[in-house]
Amino acid sequence: MKTDLKEFRKYVAQISEIDDIILDPEKAEGIWVYTTDGKKYMDMLSGICVGNIGHKNQKVVQAIEKQIKDYLHVMVYGEYMQKPQLDYIKRLKEFLPSELEQIFYVNSGSEAIEGAIKAAKLFNHRKEIISYKNSYHGSTLACVSMLSGKEFTEPFAPLLPYCNHIEFNKEEDLQKITEETCCVVAESVAVGEGVQIPKNQYLKKLRKRCSDMGAVLILDEIQTGFARTGTLFAFEQYGFVPDILCIAKAMGGGLPIGAFIGKKAIMDKLNNHHPLIGHATTYGGNPVCLASALATLNYIMDNNLLDQVEKKGKIYREKLKHKHIERVEGVGLFNAIYLEKEVDWKKALIACFEHGIITGTHLFNSNALSIKPPLIITEEEIDQSIAKILQALDRI
Repeated sequence: MKTDLKEFRKYVAQISEIDDIILDPEKAEGIWVYTTDGKKYMDMLSGICVGNIGHKNQKVVQAIEKQIKDYLHVMVYGEYMQKPQLDYIKRLKEFLPSELEQIFYVNSGSEAIEGAIKAAKLFNHRKEIISYKNSYHGSTLACVSMLSGKEFTEPFAPLLPYCNHIEFNKEEDLQKITEETCCVVAESVAVGEGVQIPKNQYLKKLRKRCSDMGAVLILDEIQTGFARTGTLFAFEQYGFVPDILCIAKAMGGGLPIGAFIGKKAIMDKLNNHHPLIGHATTYGGNPVCLASALATLNYIMDNNLLDQVEKKGKIYREKLKHKHIERVEGVGLFNAIYLEKEVDWKKALIACFEHGIITGTHLFNSNALSIKPPLIITEEEIDQSIAKILQALDRI
């Protein structure tokens, strides 16, 4: 049954104003989204890096069904020892550095960042928060406080004070991290303006500066996590370990869940606290979401998806050539098409949708289109998606 757009707009907040790219999904499976008007689309966004193992993965569905038969929500912290919470972190720790010792389950990426900042403040009792210029870590007020553009922050003022910025890959900016800095909220691969890869051992130098100054290094791998870049987490490729790792999106295989994982000395500051002094969340660590998360992690590792990601992503970087494309940059299946500056990005976006390609732009660079399909995409489907993108660009 088709959804009425006027009714949807009337009753549901938050929807795109570009009517040409509003879809009415009937079902989704693998890399495909099927709509009520009989069309199908290749999902080059993976639901914004949520569907890394594809839509409606059957291993995930089976795990959800099994957990539903046992119990749904009970109580998430302290009062109950829930086996799904323990099972998940024990499995995840098989692939994490030993320094990342303890997990705190939350509902989303934004909340993972919030909780990590609170843990850092309890740990070193400092005020300053540093993040990258043109980075995005969520839509809560603390996350909005970290945005670098006044046009984004002023409508919500007053916000969290002592929020400052450094430029990604700019080594001289690391000197802005001082003994007054509580934490640095960083990304392994910067995603705000497209897909920016670290250069000249930048992340190792960031790690050292934080350690020297006693600042907590919080790493946002909310988009890049769970094999998206060719390793389970992108930081593995750059020779450093954060103090706290924030995860979400693909973690749940389609269900809402997030977490932050840190050194025990830091995470202990949250333990055995009154919730108003530490952190509390009603649904964090939901057993159904964790059953889905464990099935997702197992599917990635048991099916050797990591071995295929970089090879598949390289096809996009090598074959996406067009007069309207300036360049394609990325790592693994985390790529951005940088359109020539004179190209109207809205026309490009609409043309892609008309050719059956779901994509989107980056928050701080509308001329960068996302190419982040599910990791299960086949090479034949990659070639098919490339052909559709090039046909779409021909039309503009």
